[in-house]
Amino acid sequence: MKRVALWLVQEVGVGSVFTKEQLRTAFEGVSQVDRRMRELRDHEWQIDTNREDPALDPSEHRFVTEGVPVWQPGKGSRKAAGSVGAVQRRAVLLNDNYLCRTCGIGNGEAYADGHGVASHLDIARRQVTLPGGATEVQLVTECNRCRVGGRDADSDLGAFAAAVARLSTYERKMLSVWMEQDARGFNEVEKLWGVYRTLPAAARTAARDMLL
Repeated sequence: MKRVALWLVQEVGVGSVFTKEQLRTAFEGVSQVDRRMRELRDHEWQIDTNREDPALDPSEHRFVTEGVPVWQPGKGSRKAAGSVGAVQRRAVLLNDNYLCRTCGIGNGEAYADGHGVASHLDIARRQVTLPGGATEVQLVTECNRCRVGGRDADSDLGAFAAAVARLSTYERKMLSVWMEQDARGFNEVEKLWGVYRTLPAAARTAARDMLL
C-alpha cells in the first residue's frame, strides 16, 4: 500500500488518469495490488473509478486527492478515523430509502439523459450548519454523478428553519405530508415548467409563444 501511494504521487500525479494495467505493470509480481490501492481510501485518499466519474472507462482510475502520507512511520498502520463501516453504510442507505438524496435516483438505474453508466449509490459526508450556528458532518446517500458534482456541498438548517417560519399554515401542512411520504407529486403545470426550464433559449421563446 505504501509503495502504491508513492507511485501515485511520484509517477501519476494528482488529477491524472491511470489504468489498471499500468498499476499492475508497475508492481509486477505483487499479489492483490488493486486491493492495496483501494486500502488507501481508508486513509483519506480519493481514487475515483467510473462509478464516481462517468468520464472514465471501466479500466481507468483518476487520482483525485492525496491523503495521509502512509509511507511515514506510524501513518499507515491503521484505518483513518471516520471511515464508514459496512453496518453504518447499510444504516445510512436504509434511512435514505436507498435513493440519492440529491437527484432521487435508485441504485443501478439509468439516468434520464441516457448517457454514462448506471447509477451507483455511495455514502457522502455533508457539512450541516445547525440552528444556532454549530456545524457537524453527517452522512448522506448520493449517486456517483451527484457525489462528483457536489463535492464540498453543505446544508444550513438555520436557513431552512427561517424559510419554514415564513410559510403559511397550508404550506406547512403540505410540506409536512411530503416529508412524511419522503416524496412529492407534481401536477401537469409543474411538469411542463420543469420541461420548459431545460429548453434552449430559442425553444423557450417558441414555448412562450404557444401560450399567446
